[in-house]
Amino acid sequence: MSYLVNSVGHVQLNVIDVDALVRESTTILGLHVTREAAGCVWLSSNGRSAELVLHEASENAIRSLGFEAVSEAAVAEAAARVEDAGCRLAATEPTLDVCTKGMSFVTPQGHTFELHSPVATEIYGNRKAVTGMVPLRMDHVNITSPEPAETRSQMEQIMGMRLSERMVDDGLSWMRGANRLHHILGIVRGETGLHHYSWEVAEFSDYCRLGDLLDTVEKNFIWGPGRHRPGDNTFAYYIDTCGAMVECAGNMAIVNDDDRYEPNVITALKRPDNVRVMNVWGEPAPLPWREHHFPWAAPAA
Repeated sequence: MSYLVNSVGHVQLNVIDVDALVRESTTILGLHVTREAAGCVWLSSNGRSAELVLHEASENAIRSLGFEAVSEAAVAEAAARVEDAGCRLAATEPTLDVCTKGMSFVTPQGHTFELHSPVATEIYGNRKAVTGMVPLRMDHVNITSPEPAETRSQMEQIMGMRLSERMVDDGLSWMRGANRLHHILGIVRGETGLHHYSWEVAEFSDYCRLGDLLDTVEKNFIWGPGRHRPGDNTFAYYIDTCGAMVECAGNMAIVNDDDRYEPNVITALKRPDNVRVMNVWGEPAPLPWREHHFPWAAPAA
């Protein structure tokens, strides 16, 4: 099956205190605001019109997760596959007016996903006068699902994603798109929600910068810096002001020989024997990381 999705497009969050998250995202993380409207703010780390979209709401929750299609035709193809995959087509237009095509669907587990044509981008607009750490781009998102194997199947059937790696019990899976990064989507067993969204860092020294900036607001990393075995990327995680987990990650592995690649199956699941399965440098995932849950907003009717 050919890829219909290239990469993560954007994350949309419902947020009680939009101003607080905008302030943290700009001063600590280093994003810049690209659009402000009544109850809605768009942010980006580069020349893209939007990567993180915040909606004023009565709860903190993920609203939807958008993926960027390989073409406009891929959007229509994916929409035609939704029903056969056991999901519900919710919309046939993009949620962001900077995309020419888009469609949204809802899974039986309660996730709302969008596949859209490429977000409008100013390629010479990457450098902004900001004070934060300044990531390169949003590179992947990990979600939680009570039926991770079923969610993985939906991503394969509708979007043409491919499995890169999984735990033998399907407790965690990593899926890739046409950009061939080891994963653009991780699926964690748990109540329907968001586990974390991740930004790519340019250099390892960025973690030092980010850690020092977090310290100025009396925050700290909850795990890392470290290096994951799956994906071979460096990482550090913190909790943002609305309660969502944010990862900063660097130098993820690329699957070059795509058609002949065989997904790795992790069989060592027992703690603490499997510590280095998840972190090459040996620091185990702490309880707040393992038990983190950020809810998914109820799908629109």
